[in-house]
Amino acid sequence: MKLRDKVALVTGGGSGIGEASCYAFAREGARVAVANRTLAKAEAVARSIEAKGGRAIAIGANVARSADAQRMIDEAVAELGAPDIVFNNAGVSPAGRITDISEADWDQCLNIDLKSVFLIARCAIPLMIEAGGGVILNTAGTFGMRAAANKAAYSVAKAGLINLTRSIALDYARDNIRCNAICPGYVDTPLNTGLPPAERDAFLEQYQPLRGIISADEVAELAVYLASDAAKMITGQMFVIDGGQQAGLYA
Repeated sequence: MKLRDKVALVTGGGSGIGEASCYAFAREGARVAVANRTLAKAEAVARSIEAKGGRAIAIGANVARSADAQRMIDEAVAELGAPDIVFNNAGVSPAGRITDISEADWDQCLNIDLKSVFLIARCAIPLMIEAGGGVILNTAGTFGMRAAANKAAYSVAKAGLINLTRSIALDYARDNIRCNAICPGYVDTPLNTGLPPAERDAFLEQYQPLRGIISADEVAELAVYLASDAAKMITGQMFVIDGGQQAGLYA
């Protein structure tokens, strides 16, 4: 087991990439704190892990709030121990140009997709330093690498997250804390259910060179690798899983 005796905290763990990662971490021996804004979703994932013989707890939290971030870490420590792995995966993805999106939606996107990582890292890093090291993973996305039309807030938040990832990696490397970002392309998750299948297929046909749809499980396997000792010399990097979209300007 690649993560035996580790404690992993996953935000947005109630569905999609977060849910798949909770299952994958548990399969590899980690005790998992499943954090989600909707507690019922986190509870369902935690129950499923425990039914398979793993150890998991559910935590309801709005990760964009400082008090919730601290409480989430405190609950994980009290029930499972200090986190060795923190996967900041919670996110929202509003559409809109800057003249179309509301200030409230802009603030929500930057708070959840970017500020929450700062808040959680600020709580978790001192515990990792005390324990002798740890791993922080962030879901950034390819739109953080190249902006997409009609996705202003999301593109800005994810671009900021990429440099926050690098900053954490640089500032805490000597404390044996690694920080990397995962940058998925189009993944078959509930976050993308608003895109009609015909539009999805047209998008993939035009922009994704490899045929097929990326699954949340495939992203979770990448997260397991980056959280494990197999990646002990990798930090400050962006790992793209997008079927080849970022290989060139145009597919």
